[in-house]
Amino acid sequence: MSHTNSAVRFTIASSSGGQGPQVVQWLLKRNCSVTPVQLGWLYVSLCGVSLGIAAFFWSQGVPLVLPFASLELLLVVAAFWSYARHATDGERIVLQGGQLVVELESAGRLERAEFNRQWVRVEPKAGDGSLIEVSGQGQSVKVGRHVRPELRPALAREIRQALRGC
Repeated sequence: MSHTNSAVRFTIASSSGGQGPQVVQWLLKRNCSVTPVQLGWLYVSLCGVSLGIAAFFWSQGVPLVLPFASLELLLVVAAFWSYARHATDGERIVLQGGQLVVELESAGRLERAEFNRQWVRVEPKAGDGSLIEVSGQGQSVKVGRHVRPELRPALAREIRQALRGC
């Protein structure tokens, strides 16, 4: 069964007050319920509770609790660090004038590709849940990592319509 949801819109359009070309952009961000700062405070409170319990048992004559609690906290900080590195990952696609600019940010590393509006191709066609490939002038970038697979064809259609000037 094919289902198309025309109510879903990804576009953020703006103009420069009639002085320049309209800017159309798509911001595709990772869905993070906890910010890195909140995660840091959570870790500090977890350390306080865990080390407090370990210190109590150490004072009661159970010395091995403290090293195991410390190991646990080291493993938790490794997991939190991995999460925090990717919390700000996202994709930004900007169409302004004759240029389509695609910026991909992953773990603090930014990749940027620029395409001529007239020569850019946007794949896949409707019905394919794979990533969207934006290509032209010998370069290619895949976008849509932070969009549910069933919504990627709608995003690809929006980008194609904006490129055509609709």
